[in-house]
Amino acid sequence: MIVISNPFVVANEIKIIHSLFVEGLDLLHIRKPNFSNIEMVEFLHQIKLEYRSNLVLHSHHQLAEDLGINRIHFSEKDRTNSFLINPDQKTFSTSTHSIEDFNALENFNYAFLGPVFTSISKEDYHPKENHFEALKSKTNNKTKVIALGGIDSENIKKTLENGFDDAALLGTIWNNENPIKQFKLCQKIVRSCFL
Repeated sequence: MIVISNPFVVANEIKIIHSLFVEGLDLLHIRKPNFSNIEMVEFLHQIKLEYRSNLVLHSHHQLAEDLGINRIHFSEKDRTNSFLINPDQKTFSTSTHSIEDFNALENFNYAFLGPVFTSISKEDYHPKENHFEALKSKTNNKTKVIALGGIDSENIKKTLENGFDDAALLGTIWNNENPIKQFKLCQKIVRSCFL
């Protein structure tokens, strides 16, 4: 399972991040678009070194090498700059909003597709198409497809049973009074899907 950081600073964020990793979080996408380089370095240095290989940078890609981060995420907008990708050196992910864009991807290990449901964290951000139906036209079998948008404990099972390889959580974690409890609930449901 993937968790995306809140783009804004959250109280006790580093403590929550460490707890998520202790509970078995696979990947944490660091999405802090308004951070300066210095703020990003300071933020990343607070996360224990042992979790460095589980971090994915959404921005500040130039810091990855120095910080030993081997996972880079390209937004849909930045994907045109991804021609520099050398898939042998790093793991790459990106965001897509249609199955056509997803099918056209090359050199990406996985890609978000969404919003699948109405977003929990973004106001008035709704699906423009039924992504479960769209997945029936999936032709790109090299790239894993990750559900994004409105994923929570109520719909994560349906998501995984209907063609998505995994799910990314944002609002259901960071907008929850007890993010760790919510993560564990979603994790339990995901594990039951793969038994």
